[in-house]
Amino acid sequence: MHFNTIENWVKESAQLTSPASVKWCDGSQQEYDHIIATMLKDGSLLSLNDKYRNCYLHRSHPSDVARTEQQTFVCPRDRDDAGPNNNWLDPQQAHAKVDALFRNCMQGRTMYVIPYCMGPIDSPYARLGMEITDSPYVVANMRIMTRMGEQALARIKRGEAEVVRGLHSVADLDPQKRFIMHFPEELLIKSVGSGYGGNALLGKKCHALRIASSQARRQGWLAEHMLIAGIEHRGETHYVAAAFPSACGKTNLAMLIPPDKYRQDYKVWTVGDDIAWIHVGDDGRLWAINPEAGFFGVVPGTNEHSNPNALSMIDHDTIYTNVALTADKEPWWEGKLSGKPHTNWKGEPHRGDAPAAHPNARFTVASKQCPSYSPAAEGKQGVPLSAIIFGGRRSTLNPLVVEAFDWSHGVYMGATLSSETTAAATGKVGVVRRDPMAMLPFCGYNMGDYWSHWLSLQQQATQLPRIFQVNWFRCDDSGKFLWPGFGDNLRVLQWVLNRCRNEVDAVNTPIGYLPNATDIDCEGLDVSDATKRELFAIDRQGWQDELTAIASYFSTFGTHVPPAFAAQAQRIRTQLDNS
Repeated sequence: MHFNTIENWVKESAQLTSPASVKWCDGSQQEYDHIIATMLKDGSLLSLNDKYRNCYLHRSHPSDVARTEQQTFVCPRDRDDAGPNNNWLDPQQAHAKVDALFRNCMQGRTMYVIPYCMGPIDSPYARLGMEITDSPYVVANMRIMTRMGEQALARIKRGEAEVVRGLHSVADLDPQKRFIMHFPEELLIKSVGSGYGGNALLGKKCHALRIASSQARRQGWLAEHMLIAGIEHRGETHYVAAAFPSACGKTNLAMLIPPDKYRQDYKVWTVGDDIAWIHVGDDGRLWAINPEAGFFGVVPGTNEHSNPNALSMIDHDTIYTNVALTADKEPWWEGKLSGKPHTNWKGEPHRGDAPAAHPNARFTVASKQCPSYSPAAEGKQGVPLSAIIFGGRRSTLNPLVVEAFDWSHGVYMGATLSSETTAAATGKVGVVRRDPMAMLPFCGYNMGDYWSHWLSLQQQATQLPRIFQVNWFRCDDSGKFLWPGFGDNLRVLQWVLNRCRNEVDAVNTPIGYLPNATDIDCEGLDVSDATKRELFAIDRQGWQDELTAIASYFSTFGTHVPPAFAAQAQRIRTQLDNS
């Protein structure tokens, strides 16, 4: 895209929104310090105490604390291209609706122009973006989350690649006037009426997933809601990408610290905790980059036991959103093992009859502050993938870990992923819903075509990673988790890597390959042989019912569902009948 086009778009946006001034951001420390000072002065940011150096608290409007999926639209010309997984509006109608809300909405405010790069600045797989916003909170967060500023602007000016444009305003934060519109054919995002991260940091879910997934389909790669982690064993590192719905343990797994008995032989390296862009390399393998430069993580539940790496990296240079405060201005959240809340996330005295921190409270922090951050995350080519892992939150049915028979079965496994809803999205919590590849809220086109795109990699790559599914959340009849999780998940990853290296056999079952009884090391755990059997038990009737539910779900996508899925379902059903 020619830079003149960008400049004209900025001018047109200013004419539409009528800001008091326009500032092109350079991404410097001086600029960041000024933005922070501006928010401290107007009260939209609060300083924390000296134990939390350069840390701040932002409080959202109570109506603006999560992604608003019901007001998020994907707007290609053809409704069928958006699919039943997306809300759709005709692009002309969408532009008219949202532009009416943008008109004069920045009066008296500064309009910030943010050039940014998603991915290492010199990577051929990085993508460029330009966000316009009237929110200094967005500017500060985008500086942490992306490679923002002069280097990105230099690449944009060279006109060497497509540029995703995003226009954002908090406007008056009226929930009835809140819309997040995506125009994949124009590489354009328009977001109005929200200041929350997933709605307002347009480089994140909007660009890096919804628009990028559409780009990836055209260009032959994948934009995925996945962590990337390296598992080093005695000097050899294998990389995995893993897709989990929000608040299902993705960040914890990306920053996993091995249990004591494994610490001498294993180390887990964090490449990314949320998004992976996956390409076919010259060697025929799949390679992944993390397009982000920071973490926008869910903080409730983070402590010395669940995620020591995350806890240690957020005690300095961090922006907190919607946490509680102690009396001496330390951040506090449910699951924190020290201190007690004095004021809740709204700034009101905490009375104990409701959570002090919002369940979707967040931290924004630079990736490089993570003790387990991998130097490979800065590499131009990314990292080669040995395995892809899908994981949902299910209290029954799904075993602790299962391996797909082949790529086609693995894609079917990802497409049938289901999980209980969490506080990361508005709506009821605890309802089981289908969340294919953990991409249901983020796929920027018809999900049936997305599954076909995944299957097409069989024709592009010569060495595909193995695919697995895990479920850390299986429960007994009393609702108690059967598996300890957290660092002990390395015991499952150990089996995954052993399978990738062809070092262990597996049990062939109707739903995939399961570990042999002794292949998951449970030494030192409170996991009995009976519990182990329950973790891997296959409920034949439950799976028959699941296949029926899956078929009903697939029917909503009509002729877009790949024919290969029907064959997979029939094979599983037949083997269940005969087992």
